[in-house]
Amino acid sequence: MELLNICGVNLKNPVIAASGTFGFGEEYNEIYDVSKLGAICSKGITLNKREGNKGMRIFETTGGILNSVGLQNPGIEHFINIELPKMKRYNTVIIANLGGSTLEEYVEAAQKLSDSDVDIVELNISCPNVKSGGMAFGIKSEIAYKVVKAVRAACKKPLMVKLSPNAEDIVDMAYRCCEAGADSISLVNTFKAMAVDIKNKRAVFDNVTAGLSGGAIKPIALRMVYEVSKIVKVPVIGIGGICSWEDALEFIMAGASAIQVGTANFIKPDICLDIIDNIEKYMADENIKDLEEIRGII
Repeated sequence: MELLNICGVNLKNPVIAASGTFGFGEEYNEIYDVSKLGAICSKGITLNKREGNKGMRIFETTGGILNSVGLQNPGIEHFINIELPKMKRYNTVIIANLGGSTLEEYVEAAQKLSDSDVDIVELNISCPNVKSGGMAFGIKSEIAYKVVKAVRAACKKPLMVKLSPNAEDIVDMAYRCCEAGADSISLVNTFKAMAVDIKNKRAVFDNVTAGLSGGAIKPIALRMVYEVSKIVKVPVIGIGGICSWEDALEFIMAGASAIQVGTANFIKPDICLDIIDNIEKYMADENIKDLEEIRGII
């Protein structure tokens, strides 16, 4: 498979392990050689250490899972000093997923990542903005623009912006993020959803709502990737319910330059290898020399 250039960084293939489902890669590397991946996206990192949410964190539902982990992570300093050196040994592209609760947190953390060995920063704007009552930064385009603009000014690394499907207008959101300086767009993050415990007559999650991911969201995520890829000029990374090589190819044909695999890792830990191998087989069978031949063909 030809090298793939995303934000000026070369990936050996278009398959990326998605943030929040792969840790920092260590556990999966015990199962298979993760250097075979195009890239690994880190667990969501914030400026300071977080303990995450109390109560139920993962709940299985039809066609996927609901999660309310709450961005539990060791903080940016621990990530850079302890986790990142281990990740760099995997000989693949390392993407740091960056979250935050205030604009100031995003900017300070981005500055620290700029001086680290990460290859790409993925800015997660689905995080709740504590200064505006908890509404995610990625709901309104004008707020997202301000965040991306500020982080872009502070970040020397290639900047990928991860969009929430809960945005008021995801196409406009993507366009404004590119105007603000995004080098790439990844979409989508989880859908706002919920579950009810009918036995105890209460919401399953302490926070009531949680994030839905998995195969159930694929058709909607695919539509969003298709629409965004027709508007923006930067590489689009498709995310959302990709559980097979066929799913991955659908996203590529809809316009994605690369894809991220998340929930499927919990079902079959080496699913990413299956996807890589079968994309290569498909290309050979169809006499496709480069994925560019079918990218955005729809």
